[in-house]
Amino acid sequence: MTYTVQELHDKLQTGKKITLVDVREPDEWQTCRLPGAQLIPLSQFTCRAPEELQRDDHIVLYCHHGIRSAKAQQFLKSQGFTDVINLTGGIDAWALHIDPAMRRY
Repeated sequence: MTYTVQELHDKLQTGKKITLVDVREPDEWQTCRLPGAQLIPLSQFTCRAPEELQRDDHIVLYCHHGIRSAKAQQFLKSQGFTDVINLTGGIDAWALHIDPAMRRY
């Protein structure tokens, strides 16, 4: 399952508990990130994610454009996580459509 950036924005506005996970690398994280997100880089994802994330959480994964987060989504589903969403277009789409002041790269 995926969310568009508008869908994620709307869900965040409702106050629904969402676990936001950024799978980019630390240097990308320093450039920009979504408020409230936690960083678990894809390069460390298979080791860290199963221990750091809760299986019953509503998890939304994002990266720069949505490719790495789709890989992370597949991995979590293979580990028995069921409520895992990929952000279509990633943080770049968020900057374009939701937060034009956000730094892009």
